[in-house]
Amino acid sequence: MPAKKTTKTAIKKTVATKTVAKKAPAKKAPAKKVAVTKVPTKKVAVTKVPTKKATKKVAPKKPATTTIIANVDVGFGNSLYIRGEGADLSWENGTALENVSPYEWVFCSDTATGEVTFKFLINDEAWADDDDLTVAAGSTSVSSPVFSR
Repeated sequence: MPAKKTTKTAIKKTVATKTVAKKAPAKKAPAKKVAVTKVPTKKVAVTKVPTKKATKKVAPKKPATTTIIANVDVGFGNSLYIRGEGADLSWENGTALENVSPYEWVFCSDTATGEVTFKFLINDEAWADDDDLTVAAGSTSVSSPVFSR
């Protein structure tokens, strides 16, 4: 018997390579130049509209407080009064001062427009020995009146 010949059949595999063709960029068509026609514009006169200016409202000026302070011991059970002109004071009728501490009496007024002339009295009867005193409106006067007993 004839010997079997083993024949190797070489199978050649062929690899097919695909080549991809690159596309060239598309050429753009040149843009058509169009002539621009200018349209005449009509000039319009600008009129200014008056605007309201912000006005600052000023509150009425509050009169300054005129303060009169007396540092005096008028004795237990007695009160100190003031008479004068300006700040609603009168030489005929006294106005009681407020006792804020054992030896301090205070009178305050918002109605003074000019100078205030005044004098102190104990119990609206006994006048102080010193001369009339004066204070400007909106100011403070501190004094120590002296009384003869």
